[in-house]
Amino acid sequence: MGKFLTTREENYSQWYNELVIKADLAENSAVRGCMVIKPYGYAIWEKMQAALDTMFKETGHVNAYFPLFIPKSFFSKEASHVEGFAKECAVVTHYRLKNKADGSGIEVDPEAKLEEELIVRPTSETIIWSTYKNWIQSYRDLPILINQWANVVRWEMRTRLFLRTAEFLWQEGHTAHATQEEAIEETIRMINVYAEFAEKFMAVPVIKGVKTENERFAGAIDTYTIEAMMQDGKALQSGTSHFLGQNFAKAFDVKFNSKESKLDYVWATSWGVSTRLMGALVMSHSDDHGLVLPPKLAPNQVVIVPIYKGDDQYEIMREAGNKIKNQLKAAGISVLFDDRDTHKPGWKFAEYELKGVPVRLAFGARDMENDTIEIARRDTLEKQTISQENIVETVKQLLEDIQENIYQKALKLREQKTYAVDTWEEFTDIIENKGGFVYAHWDGTTETENKIKEATKATIRCIPVNNPLENGTCIFSGKPSNQRVLFAKAY
Repeated sequence: MGKFLTTREENYSQWYNELVIKADLAENSAVRGCMVIKPYGYAIWEKMQAALDTMFKETGHVNAYFPLFIPKSFFSKEASHVEGFAKECAVVTHYRLKNKADGSGIEVDPEAKLEEELIVRPTSETIIWSTYKNWIQSYRDLPILINQWANVVRWEMRTRLFLRTAEFLWQEGHTAHATQEEAIEETIRMINVYAEFAEKFMAVPVIKGVKTENERFAGAIDTYTIEAMMQDGKALQSGTSHFLGQNFAKAFDVKFNSKESKLDYVWATSWGVSTRLMGALVMSHSDDHGLVLPPKLAPNQVVIVPIYKGDDQYEIMREAGNKIKNQLKAAGISVLFDDRDTHKPGWKFAEYELKGVPVRLAFGARDMENDTIEIARRDTLEKQTISQENIVETVKQLLEDIQENIYQKALKLREQKTYAVDTWEEFTDIIENKGGFVYAHWDGTTETENKIKEATKATIRCIPVNNPLENGTCIFSGKPSNQRVLFAKAY
């Protein structure tokens, strides 16, 4: 398979791009800024999707689907929302092409101009709330707890596989409630679902918090976020949940009769995660040998590689390998038995190391005689020879150990790269030279927030949930502050 051209230490950004492509996760497409998610990458996304979908349904949500196209007039109804997304919108203006008169190609048919231009959805609040107006008349119609799995388009100028592309896959939840309290409760519930998914399935530790006014979702009253640290010390926003208040209900005149027979506007939330989580997965755990996947999200938790000489041994090995595979599958473990005779075992070892398969089993003629098998774990690259007798129990325990180990490794790195500072000099030194999460005092103004960002490219990632109060002075302005907030450079 060969080694990477670049290590994380040499060039972290290049290492990431090479890894995504070489591990067969995704590649750039012929469409500017758009990616092709390859089968192996999509298989990981499907595992994420399945786990999240189960969690959504366990919290009372159901799936639906809404149109890809949004009338342009809908966007103008909520001022901060249109302002937040206007620069990223792709717009459909015509519905037909025609051959050029000189036969040199095709062009837009000027007679096929749309009466109203359509936005290709960057997010679905407007089209969904225009629909909810038809669904909601009484408190008996509430709550509405809907999720949508979809693609969205945001016309990004600088793109990067999974992290920022013009089109990406995501889920977006949109809920409607009778009371403010219920909507806030929903907003917090869903950020907790995201945090649980990130930590228990992705093995990525996250910090839950609230965005500043400057960083919150366009059209929201509050945005909750989970922030993860990548190995280079940069933050990655990994999921958001928004309390929308009555903003969209007012924009689309969605009212309901309350139990007290009073007419009131509906309270709203929206929340989402995207294929950006694939980037988080790659950057949180992988090494210079390739991907390191958490067992709970690996398409194949175990790969079995036979080592043989000649056709006679090959048939014996195939039979033995299939027997082990079936034992593991019966225990609910996903297994690939690679009995291809077109590649040597060494090539296969390198391939599965690159693709991050958590556990590799290999056996040859001597193992058959001794009833043993070699077991290798991807996270530490350790290997040992064990008895085949307790193979199922051994593998099950090892998968649990790997899941926990890569979480603890990521948590330890975050702890090592987290700092509390009190001066501007300390702050800039860490941001520019060390990287990581920095807890520092801020005076609470957007003006100071923007000046810090201009000077250092660091942003306030969040005000952590249950943030302790602590009197101090803002690192930039010197004005009073009653709490530290979380700063970092981010993707």
